[in-house]
Amino acid sequence: MIGANIVIFALLSYSLSIITEQRKKLVTPFILRFLTIGIILDITATVFMIIGSSKSAFSLHGILGYSSLAAMFIDTILIWRFHLTTKAGTIVPKGLHLYSRFAYAWWVIAFITGLMLVIFR
Repeated sequence: MIGANIVIFALLSYSLSIITEQRKKLVTPFILRFLTIGIILDITATVFMIIGSSKSAFSLHGILGYSSLAAMFIDTILIWRFHLTTKAGTIVPKGLHLYSRFAYAWWVIAFITGLMLVIFR
């Protein structure tokens, strides 16, 4: 239950960062802060859900969740690397911009499937 509550805050944090990046096409301290907070919350929630689950950690939803966490982790690394290697105000490259969108969408799909599993349990 703790993990389920934490993952909601991860959703909010990811949403604030990715939607802002998609609109501005820039990486700002705001985006970096909330993307990093989202990753920390997501990892924490995942650990709590694994500990609290009576099912195998390698269920269909588990694999979907791990892959979406990995996608967001990679996105966070790429966004930070872009920020650290370019001048402020540089527009995010199209490939990174697109990857962020798809990683976030994949993560939201994993979130919704987890929510559906809880609702229809």
